[in-house]
Amino acid sequence: MWGTVETARRAESGAQRVSVRLDGAEAVSTAVAYGALTGYCTAGDRVLCNTTAVDLALGTGGEHFVVARAGEGVSFEDSAGGHIMKLRYTPLQLEVTAVEEPASGHHEEMASARDLGGMPVVCCGLHSQVPLVTAAVKEALPSASVAYVMTDEAALPMAVSRLVPKLRASGLVDSTIACGQAFGGEHEAVNLYSGLLAARHVVRSDVAVVAIGPGIPGTATPFGHSGVAQGQALNAVHSLGGVPVAVLRLSFADSRPRHVPVSHQTLTALGSVALGSALVAVPVLEEPMRSAIDDALEAAGIWLRHERCEVETGPLPDSRGVEVRTMGRSFEEDPAFFLAAATAGTLAARRVTG
Repeated sequence: MWGTVETARRAESGAQRVSVRLDGAEAVSTAVAYGALTGYCTAGDRVLCNTTAVDLALGTGGEHFVVARAGEGVSFEDSAGGHIMKLRYTPLQLEVTAVEEPASGHHEEMASARDLGGMPVVCCGLHSQVPLVTAAVKEALPSASVAYVMTDEAALPMAVSRLVPKLRASGLVDSTIACGQAFGGEHEAVNLYSGLLAARHVVRSDVAVVAIGPGIPGTATPFGHSGVAQGQALNAVHSLGGVPVAVLRLSFADSRPRHVPVSHQTLTALGSVALGSALVAVPVLEEPMRSAIDDALEAAGIWLRHERCEVETGPLPDSRGVEVRTMGRSFEEDPAFFLAAATAGTLAARRVTG
């Protein structure tokens, strides 16, 4: 649907949020413009918006997206210097310089990279777990270099994340890598395996955190959700000689029984998708929460393949001003979720120090 930009905010990390009055609409709506795809907007611009997310009343994706601006060219005319395409064979396919290419300046390191050398990699099921993991790593080991490796099973533009710019500005994340069809990282990788190798050999990370972007799709079926990506990431880390660390998605406040006390997505990722052994960080919580979590993990057969690592819980690590919520809930409303992610970060930091 076409509309007119009324106000345009300053772009942040590749994304610009604008106020748009759609043709025939009384109210003003918010839309997101990605500079790499459409260029940035100014007040008065005529823009074509994809309104599907708002029409479907989606949560994370509940904004319009600018598809094109009328009357001028877009940024596709600017060469990135590489020859790898993302969003391939779509009208929005985007040229990037992948970290594996000679043009990146890192081809030599990537050509010889074969393993992670025992680097701990924390594999998350949700984007909102990333700041909790990284805060715990930095609190336990302030000198650690941490990379966020984003996969392409949820949001594709890293710029859609409001957390990533704050994590970079606060120092909780030291570098970002976008894998597969995801784009917008400081480094672009053709797939998760090379993204992980780049985290180790290009940006010299001590710890990597793998997670999907915002907006996890789910269908209330065992495998029809983006949480499967957590199991795939654990497999990649295992095969590359890293130390896979799994974050449990816990909740005692979610209204959906399939996510209480351990999300069915986590149980599928660990019980059916992950083939190699991983370290599973289990927070030590008070009863009856502790027993409920233990029973769920035991019943799913998680310990037949993975290693249980209990981590004592205390106050949440310092998030350096980065506010974290999950499904709209705060720490006070759902402490198990937050503590589970933080303990995984603590466990990874301990692996770095031996």
